[in-house]
Amino acid sequence: MEIRARFSHMKRKTTGLILALCFFGTAVCFADDPQMGTWKLNETKSKFAPGVPKNQTIVFETSGDNVKITVDGVDKDGKSTHNEWTGKFDGKDYPVTGDPTSDMRSYTNVANRVLKMKIKKDGKVIVTGRIVLSADGKSRIVTTSEAGAESKSLRNRSVYEKQ
Repeated sequence: MEIRARFSHMKRKTTGLILALCFFGTAVCFADDPQMGTWKLNETKSKFAPGVPKNQTIVFETSGDNVKITVDGVDKDGKSTHNEWTGKFDGKDYPVTGDPTSDMRSYTNVANRVLKMKIKKDGKVIVTGRIVLSADGKSRIVTTSEAGAESKSLRNRSVYEKQ
């Protein structure tokens, strides 16, 4: 009976240790991800189509085994905007909250320091983009393309600097 009790105790300790290592491994994995952090828009280095909203601050942070992205900016009329997305960089759609122009977003890790994104509204892709992190990890360029009036594509190039 005592052997069984000791085995059960060891099993619980081992399970606890495995869970701790999994959480630690996830934290280390995200900590090494150069995308994580606070990014501020450098408007002088950026190029926007007329009347396009501007994301002034973007924060990438861990949220359990997911990534949480918080975006603060201004719309075409200069009014403050705020939206949030929580998900994985696995190409699957995850909901966006706080953005009346979109309801789903997906990110795909396509290469070291490169993400692709899709922004959707009512199941339709409205914006596609690419996020490329500089080799030193201090800046990133976000290029987006969206359908505009008369089927013209609106292209934007936003340059962000890590804070």
